[in-house]
Amino acid sequence: MSLVDTVFRPAETPATEAAGDEPGARWLFILLTAGFSVAITWLFAASVTDWTPLAVGALPLVAVNSAWISGGAATAIIGLARSAVAVPAPPAGWTPGGRTAILVTLCKEEPEPVARYLQSLHRALRREGLGQGVDGATEIFVLSDTSGAEAVAREAAVFGPLVAAGIVHYRRRARNTGRKPGNIAGWLAWRGSAFDYMLVLDSDSRMSAGRIGRMIRQIEARPSTGLLQAGMGLIPGRSRFGRHQRSSVRLMSSNFGRGMAAWAGRSSNYWGHNAIMRVAAFRAAVDLPRLPGRAPFGGPPLSHDFIEAAWIRRAGWAVELDPCLDGSAEDGPQSLEAFHKRDRRWCQGNMQHLRVLTEPGLHPMSRVHLAAGIVSYLAAPIWLILVVLIATGLAPVAGLLPFALVATVLLLPKLCALAGRIGRDRTARRRWVTCRAWTGELVVSTLIAPIMMVRQTASVISVLMGRDCGWKSERRPTWRLPAGTPEAAAGIAIAAIAAQLGTGASLWLAPLVLPLLGAPLIVRVLDATPA
Repeated sequence: MSLVDTVFRPAETPATEAAGDEPGARWLFILLTAGFSVAITWLFAASVTDWTPLAVGALPLVAVNSAWISGGAATAIIGLARSAVAVPAPPAGWTPGGRTAILVTLCKEEPEPVARYLQSLHRALRREGLGQGVDGATEIFVLSDTSGAEAVAREAAVFGPLVAAGIVHYRRRARNTGRKPGNIAGWLAWRGSAFDYMLVLDSDSRMSAGRIGRMIRQIEARPSTGLLQAGMGLIPGRSRFGRHQRSSVRLMSSNFGRGMAAWAGRSSNYWGHNAIMRVAAFRAAVDLPRLPGRAPFGGPPLSHDFIEAAWIRRAGWAVELDPCLDGSAEDGPQSLEAFHKRDRRWCQGNMQHLRVLTEPGLHPMSRVHLAAGIVSYLAAPIWLILVVLIATGLAPVAGLLPFALVATVLLLPKLCALAGRIGRDRTARRRWVTCRAWTGELVVSTLIAPIMMVRQTASVISVLMGRDCGWKSERRPTWRLPAGTPEAAAGIAIAAIAAQLGTGASLWLAPLVLPLLGAPLIVRVLDATPA
């Protein structure tokens, strides 16, 4: 059994959706999102006992976050209502009509795991009839932006034998101008004219040869499709946090992906890797804008993938999502600190999209994706502001109905995912395993949600204060606070507010405060690697 076969042992039937826009699904998404968000905002307004200036100011904040969580609930409901359609493997003897370049980008990552994967992928591609070489259907390119004499020598030693064996082409740039987009643009100018399609992988992402074959066949059958994004699972985690993330993706992503594929239709999004594109279509996204001003809001866009999808759609090509997780995965962060470091960079990249939202000629759905990315990070400080306003009585609210409705809408994506999985489970034992995994995921997600809220709030504040994280080399401070300490300090501050306000505030703030107070222990337990 190959490495590819070991990593990609599918947990469910491969699924995708038919190509094309579905106005019914889009209108249902709009109606459900509007319905939930209006209901939450109206209940909040009806529960306000004194319309202080801050209570009036809280109302639009409630509306923004209500729309954000309502969109997630609407997507999950649509996904549950849709049937998974199996994508058959290409028939025996099928060969692609065009040539595909498999581009693997890396920058100072460990080269050995990438080399082992590419050797395994090379053998699997040959078995699938997608053999490599000048006359083959695919060729693998390793595009490196690695610098530093020791790291460069290590890469050369690892990939040299693969180059000699004809398994990969290896190209390293002396200057990483434009980072990853610049690296791919360089390949486009160097070899792009020899290929019809390009499939992009990061150093930590994996796709099986079978899935690559199905992706090629899908895009060949859709002449107007410029980009086809594959759904992604996670490679088995090593830490408890890594395993939690994988469990969450396995339970939630298929249902959510089906819903998103339905309402986004031909105007979906790009997540930066595990996607196949027409070379002709990607040429429309090569010249990314350099945002005016200085970082963090100016300079080269960090979250370039959303912008590339918007540019491809603007050029008239369809951007589609195949939500199937089979044969497509990436490696997730194995600690909360690593997750936060990546998330901080994503926060800055998404906040930069404020500069792109009004770009002329963009498709309305592309603007929706850009706006959703922005709100996904603004949601955390908005929730924290609302908690403080309500807890202190500056925005006095009576009754629990608004909070109950918010909790229900937040829970809906998880409930829809559970219903979908149980509906496919054929035995009582499988249903029991699903329920147990779902319960564990819910408990861990509930515990870490306040920690993530505080950390994302800090990220947004950092960006607004003008601090640039960029793609800088990591500098480890000589001394740092123990993990979870800032979150615990935030919990102590909120608990002090609750203590001043009496038992009522303490009770409804408890689900937020207790995980923050326990953050040092929670982080330590989740970051640990089980024996």
